[in-house]
Amino acid sequence: MANASRFLFFFLVMKPLAFLILGLNVRRRNLLPRKGPAIIVANHNSHLDTVILLALLPYRVAMKVSPVGAESYFFRNRFLACFSRNILGIVPVDGKHCASAAGMLRSVSGVLAEGGIVLIFPEGTRGEPERMGRLHPGIAHILKPHPEAPVIPVFIHGAGKALPRGESILVPFLCDVLVGNQLFWTGNRTGFMDQLASSFRQLAIEGGFHEWV
Repeated sequence: MANASRFLFFFLVMKPLAFLILGLNVRRRNLLPRKGPAIIVANHNSHLDTVILLALLPYRVAMKVSPVGAESYFFRNRFLACFSRNILGIVPVDGKHCASAAGMLRSVSGVLAEGGIVLIFPEGTRGEPERMGRLHPGIAHILKPHPEAPVIPVFIHGAGKALPRGESILVPFLCDVLVGNQLFWTGNRTGFMDQLASSFRQLAIEGGFHEWV
């Protein structure tokens, strides 16, 4: 039942929303992973970000992707929890009751260990429309036991205008998606986070979105 619901939601909601209602201008789509373990890392301005990224992948690949989401938000009631788990495949992260970042992200590490693909928004939450927030180092804790997993940075522009934080009405807007080259764990948290931030800046400049830099 869950698989059938995911299939219908993917083809009847995600695909039409991304390609017919919004419209996407995508660069280097071929760099998105087709198998795991792998981590897709994207900036975050809208709930549409997850829909857009999943819609860019073939169905069989998209079903292997586990977006990371706050348990306090996506699992705050029974209906939303069911939708988040069974339709979107969200891995809940509880940042309030875990002793460390490593413990908090244990379930995420499990996805990678099983050869899955994880989708992470390192800003931690949706930021102001069309603005880049500070990157949190949680991804570094994930990568330490999984240095073989490539990290694919993706810069999304326009989703924050189509459906900004706090809004419930979708405004059709052309969105740009720029996929960057793979990064790998360097063994140094500060160095890796600087490298990731630099990748986002380069993608923003490439797209002509200098206000993000």
